[in-house]
Amino acid sequence: MQYKNIQGLEVPEIGLGTYKLHDRECSQIVRKALEIGYRHIDTAQMYKNERAIAEALNVSNVPREDIFLSTKIWHTNLEADDVLQSTEETLRQLDTPYVDLLMIHWPNDQYDLRATIESMLVLRDQGKAMNIGVSNFPLHLLTKVKEEIRAPIFCNQVEFHPFIDQLDLLDYGIENDIMITAYSPLAQGKVMENEELQEIAEKYGKSPAQISLRWLIEQENVVAIPKASSEKHLRENFDVFDFFLEDEDFERIDQLEKSMRLVDPSFAPNWG
Repeated sequence: MQYKNIQGLEVPEIGLGTYKLHDRECSQIVRKALEIGYRHIDTAQMYKNERAIAEALNVSNVPREDIFLSTKIWHTNLEADDVLQSTEETLRQLDTPYVDLLMIHWPNDQYDLRATIESMLVLRDQGKAMNIGVSNFPLHLLTKVKEEIRAPIFCNQVEFHPFIDQLDLLDYGIENDIMITAYSPLAQGKVMENEELQEIAEKYGKSPAQISLRWLIEQENVVAIPKASSEKHLRENFDVFDFFLEDEDFERIDQLEKSMRLVDPSFAPNWG
């Protein structure tokens, strides 16, 4: 495992995304991931799998303090009191006294962002959220949180893969020592179909998925949380620390068409 140092904290570069993993399948996958060596687990209130993740954490022999556990507050729970109450419920479900990172899952302009952040800071001061962050925040909202509200943001979790341009967020993250967590880093499997990535993968004896993950984590301040629902894919996604992309191959991936946004629900912000 390799780590990114963000604001003095070491965060595993590859984590496990758990969206659409539920019940026994979720517990088994998280447990197997921890056995393989994963130390970064990502969930959310909306995933409704926090109890299953707790079961895996509780039977694992990995100490809680060795695991970077992140979760996200759903976009209808952003009223100040709801932030506190829903996070308390999350901690009960996860059976843990704290999460390492608590994020706003999606921005929602129906709520006062400053009040939401203030509630999150209360949780941080209480030791229930070690760090606070956001998810799916385009640059104009990220700068509002950082520069107008002056919130100590640790992370922005966004869709990030070889087919989407997140350079503005990445540059801002590097300038301000904010972690960029890449969800859907394999473009929901579409990286496997791309001829350029297939060619590069053949050169290194790796898969297009492994090449894509490597391209992400070789970038400053970027970590990735690929989902996996089999031991084979868990191991494949984790097996990316034994090679480096040559500059020409990194550049080839940089030059791919970058207009494919896969996650864009009706309540998404103006990506601007």
